[in-house]
Amino acid sequence: MPKLTYELVADRISNNEKYMILVESRYQAKYANQIKILEIRKKDKSLLLKKIAKKVEHEKKIMAKENNRLNKKLISLKKANDSVELNDNILQVQNLLMQFGGLKAVNDLSFNVKRGEIFGLIGPNGAGKTTVFNCITQFYQATSGDINYYSSNNETIDLKTIKVHDVLKCGIVRTFQNVELIWELSILDNMKVASHTKYYSNLFDQITHSKKLKREEYLIEAKAIEVLKRLDLLKYKNLIPLGLPYGILKKIELARTLMSDPQLIILDEPAAGLNDIETQELAKTIKQIQKDFDCTIFLVEHDMGLVMDICDTICAISFGKMLAIGNPSQIQENKDVQQAYLGGD
Repeated sequence: MPKLTYELVADRISNNEKYMILVESRYQAKYANQIKILEIRKKDKSLLLKKIAKKVEHEKKIMAKENNRLNKKLISLKKANDSVELNDNILQVQNLLMQFGGLKAVNDLSFNVKRGEIFGLIGPNGAGKTTVFNCITQFYQATSGDINYYSSNNETIDLKTIKVHDVLKCGIVRTFQNVELIWELSILDNMKVASHTKYYSNLFDQITHSKKLKREEYLIEAKAIEVLKRLDLLKYKNLIPLGLPYGILKKIELARTLMSDPQLIILDEPAAGLNDIETQELAKTIKQIQKDFDCTIFLVEHDMGLVMDICDTICAISFGKMLAIGNPSQIQENKDVQQAYLGGD
């Protein structure tokens, strides 16, 4: 069982409330064929509609009862959180060192990522950018330094103590330079797979395919459809990734990150392999995700046009060390950055 936190309880209550809104449409879809047959045969369908209404009411009562129980737990958990002021930063990296033998890939690097911003990490090839990402997400265990994440429920998490497969549960999700979709599954199923941390049903529910599991599956599918719709990808939901344009696959990768309700999305060279038009579309998508889904975006990118266009703060590094940090104008005017990365004299 996952540790009972304010965020987890609030998430369950939110899911129950969403289900109560959608439950009627679920049963309407379930009995759609029977309703249609009765209409064709011009038979009275009032008994069937009453049956549906009864099932809907029963489901709503179950959800309301569970929410009453969860709300009592939420009140006690909320008292502890209310006493702590929410940190302006979502991520704090201090004196990060990542050493491979005698090579210091990251050398005494420090920076803060503010909550709600788009933060860019730039530098020439081999500067250590992806290594920084791998240290944050625990693919690498940093040699030394501190990596603290501040969750939306005021909890300070030392990421160096978190196992790599549990980082996602903290509210952090990342993409890789290559497209990592499951090629044999439809786009909709790829989206649903990305929600594996949002299942609260236990092994018994999975074996028996209980009502609780069915409710969760229905909610996750409804959420996947909503995300695809908002990112203008709904027309691809029943297709497999194989054969789709590369730019669309990149957008689907971004859409998948939203299925776990992330607070911090880490993007490793999202524009790699895209043409100019696809890159412009990607920029719009990243801004839309930041605004509409209340996420902080942290990206590594070589396309300076994209970085300067969308980033609020940019950190430039070279050989694992800090060169400069500031807004796009400050980075463009910095002599060290121009020399190391932007082609200065």
